[in-house]
Amino acid sequence: MKKLLFALTMSAMLQASGESLAASDSCDKQIGKSQYNKCVACHSVKPGVHKMGPSLHGLIGRKAGAVKGFGFSYAMEQAGFVWTQESLDQFLESPMQSVPGTVMPFGGMQNSDQRKALICYLQQFQ
Repeated sequence: MKKLLFALTMSAMLQASGESLAASDSCDKQIGKSQYNKCVACHSVKPGVHKMGPSLHGLIGRKAGAVKGFGFSYAMEQAGFVWTQESLDQFLESPMQSVPGTVMPFGGMQNSDQRKALICYLQQFQ
């Protein structure tokens, strides 16, 4: 009985954590890092280290336009969403369409595989 209970508990725990494991294990972080090289001139992944753009550390789950110590555009402050994998994917595809009035000088990433790899890479900096 104890073995069955243990097996069921472990199964439930693995299933509950499966989403985050799949997100971190299902991408090539080297490809993600090479995509991040497009961002590194303006963004850091270190907590609280801002450049021309805000730190990307802890990005997923954070309210758009809300990082202490960084001055966002009015458009980004008023964007009204939380960064998720989906919202980041949409933003990276076309920042100016996603948040009209953003001052981020980036034309977008058309390749969805590159966007997914970048998002996966950034998730390790939560």
